[in-house]
Amino acid sequence: MTSAATPTGPWLRQFAVLCVHALLFQAATFLARPTASYRAIELDVPTALLGLLVASFAFVPLLVAMPAGDLADRYGESRVMLTGTLVIAGAMTLFVVAGDTFGMLLLGTLLLGTGHLMCAVGQHAMVANLVPSGRLDDAFGYYTFAGSVGQAAGPALLGLIGSGAALPPSHDVFVVCLGISIVLVVVTTLARRTTQTGVAPRADRTVAALLRTPGLPRALVVSSVVLAAMDITLVYLPALGAEHGLSVGAVSGLLTARAVATMVARLFTGALTARLGRRLLMVLSIGASGVATALVPLPVPLALTGVAIVVMGFGLGVCQPATLAWLAEIAPVGARGRVMSLRLVGNRFGQVVLPTGIGLVAAGLGAAGVLGLTGASLVAAAGIARSAPLDSAGDLGG
Repeated sequence: MTSAATPTGPWLRQFAVLCVHALLFQAATFLARPTASYRAIELDVPTALLGLLVASFAFVPLLVAMPAGDLADRYGESRVMLTGTLVIAGAMTLFVVAGDTFGMLLLGTLLLGTGHLMCAVGQHAMVANLVPSGRLDDAFGYYTFAGSVGQAAGPALLGLIGSGAALPPSHDVFVVCLGISIVLVVVTTLARRTTQTGVAPRADRTVAALLRTPGLPRALVVSSVVLAAMDITLVYLPALGAEHGLSVGAVSGLLTARAVATMVARLFTGALTARLGRRLLMVLSIGASGVATALVPLPVPLALTGVAIVVMGFGLGVCQPATLAWLAEIAPVGARGRVMSLRLVGNRFGQVVLPTGIGLVAAGLGAAGVLGLTGASLVAAAGIARSAPLDSAGDLGG
């Protein structure tokens, strides 16, 4: 693995388009999802049912993830990305024209999750096929950094539009989301299929064969818990803010602080992995984020809550590029789309099971109980990462 440095090479232009695409689709998603949560609060939806918004984002994508990965391998990543952006634009249109019932919010979030997954499958496979093996840690760090910029921009826009109010003007925010999605469609047309797509032998592409890869099952569990935790905080922080009497500006500030911390973590993941190794880095970062998540609901000054949010965001930010680079290195050419899809299936399964289960268990405890149980889940994930075989020379891109 190389040290963190700006990517160079003939693939740079394509990689730049990919990073812009990642920024825009994350910004649209991270603006729309908390807005849908606020809209549900306007509709007097019980706190426990907010978990359904998280689950609806992940449910149908569980069914289309593996086919999307196969299509990326067969026909090119850019086509899958374009289809995903069109679905995202359709979801934003639904929010604008019919987002006045909880059922339509669920349907729109379901479509948004489907488009989001297709874009993510195409992007992950494109990085794996486009970037030389020795640059994967750095490239995935920069790619996820761009996505983190979008994740920070979404809540920041929400704060600008609705700052000072208890609830934002959800219809106006959804119109902004639709505008971003239209720009995203235009950017996607600039992406081109890589030269390394193709179909690996069928025996190497089955789920059973992929799951026999050493360390892969544990990596999938850790990745799914971390992503579910990010989703839960995205949806339940507005609910926690409402319980504690925080303004939209304060909640959006906390969400932005978390996203910025995640962004910084991803920018330096390559250098941190080289120094500590993936296993130790993941155990420390995920464990710290779990403790911080459990501390967020405590009735302390907002500044201390902000510190916990920053620790949470940094810890959660490390896991994605580290696992992506490792999976890209061990995946066979021609099956990388399916490997990335399998990771996303695990992530989305966690997004369905964990938020719904935690929401039901902690229904009587409100948002604070949900965040406390989420922190405990992260500590358990750190324990699983401790036994994952992630420290070989090959894993580090050497």
